Amino acid sequence: MRYLILILGDQLDRQSSVWDDFDPAQDSILMAELPAESTRVWSHRARIAMFLAAMRHYAAELRGKGWLLRHYRLGTHPHQDFAALLAAELATLQPQRLRVVEPGEWGVEQAIVTAAQAAGVPLDILVDRHFLVSKAAFAQWAEGRRELRMEHFYRHQRRRLGVLMDGTEPVGGRWNLDAENRQSFSAQGPGWIAPPRRFAADAITAQTLADVAAHFPQHPGSLDAFDWPLTPQEAETALLDFIQHRLAGFGHYQDAMWTGEAWLFHSRLSAALNLKLIDPRRVIQAAETALRERRAPLAAVEGFIRQILGWREYVRGLYWQRMPQYLDDNALGAVEPLPAWYWSGETEMRCLRECIGQTLQLGYAHHIQRLMVTGLYALLLGVRPHEVHEWYLAVYVDAVEWVELPNTIGMSQYADGGYMASKPYCASGRYIQRMSNYCSQCRFRPDRAQGDDACPFTTLYWDFLIRHRQRFAQHPRTALQWRQLGRLDAATQAGIQAQATAHRLAQREARPHKP
Repeated sequence: MRYLILILGDQLDRQSSVWDDFDPAQDSILMAELPAESTRVWSHRARIAMFLAAMRHYAAELRGKGWLLRHYRLGTHPHQDFAALLAAELATLQPQRLRVVEPGEWGVEQAIVTAAQAAGVPLDILVDRHFLVSKAAFAQWAEGRRELRMEHFYRHQRRRLGVLMDGTEPVGGRWNLDAENRQSFSAQGPGWIAPPRRFAADAITAQTLADVAAHFPQHPGSLDAFDWPLTPQEAETALLDFIQHRLAGFGHYQDAMWTGEAWLFHSRLSAALNLKLIDPRRVIQAAETALRERRAPLAAVEGFIRQILGWREYVRGLYWQRMPQYLDDNALGAVEPLPAWYWSGETEMRCLRECIGQTLQLGYAHHIQRLMVTGLYALLLGVRPHEVHEWYLAVYVDAVEWVELPNTIGMSQYADGGYMASKPYCASGRYIQRMSNYCSQCRFRPDRAQGDDACPFTTLYWDFLIRHRQRFAQHPRTALQWRQLGRLDAATQAGIQAQATAHRLAQREARPHKP
């Protein structure tokens, strides 16, 4: 055997660089469904199914070409993790070289490097061409910069790639239309929105769902609503469906939330992108075409492209710049355990009950539900950032560490001390009231910080300002927010702190759902 080619679960790119020099007469392909990938964090069953079903569809394509594929399916082999699998395979096959595209997790890359070295097999880690910005290109952009801000990165990539450009200037004369992308719905709600295209389970997917249910019966989450795109053809269909039916409304309402409405104007493409079932260039091109053909306004198209070309590429660059330190960052000294009800949704706070319940049902929540509901509460409560990271990695079908960890540790929890975000994303219950209808049937009052009906978000918000006053009171981007403390006299502040402390103690008392 010349090359043993390792295909990881988030590397299902049909144009992968591993195929550039592939020779089916000399090379073999290795894919494996490893229990440790589902148990390292207590993974949602839909997340497990997403990875395994997409892998199995890819494996079926490879076998259809007549290529030599070693595909170890769940429950048919003794290996638990990459280290055990590779040690056995390299000893048995003795290939001349092991080849793999850049893994999406630092720990997985380390395990592969260690296994190859132990076996004495040369290892080729190939550039992942799926991304628009390589690790080396990001490092070059970052070199010498005092701050690595997404907006600067985003503008640089727009210029470099000619995306939404009119010569040397941005289309419409403005780089960022985020100010137009924060609208909430009226009291009547979003009205009727074309639901996303559903994908019925074929034989491969049906068997995968059965296997996941059998092997992971105690894991959180439901498989009942599983209908994600699992092949390049389905991902393309999902893209076109989004462009036609929801892109036009995405801009104004991308931050809005509404009870019982999981999808709203969002694309459902993140999982397909992160497993590399669809190329981000194709997604950007489709959105630009919709703008040119006047099927979507600039605010919607720019806001959507900013998610793909801006945040997605930016957080990957930050991840590889900062690992492995990122895993242990805790700049605000947060020490609280993650409340047990994050695994069940059983809480009186309606916004959290809605978002967590939706997450457990679908394996999905949009970015504001993650950042400004589940993430905001953890930030204000003071949960250990690594526990928050593990929860997000576990419960969402699109979660891969390179994208999830910076968004959680850096943006949501400010645990990296400002490496990613210039200020913490902290707000009171009034933000949730403004952006959703969650508060309308909740027993808590978002305008109150004290008393039995005080919103815990609002109590914890003021407590957060008090606890971190020394750090942020003079910060140029947070001073105005912290000056609000001047409205509260010493007795009121003490009362808020006492109520926040009591709330924290109450969250610790629940028995954990996670084994």
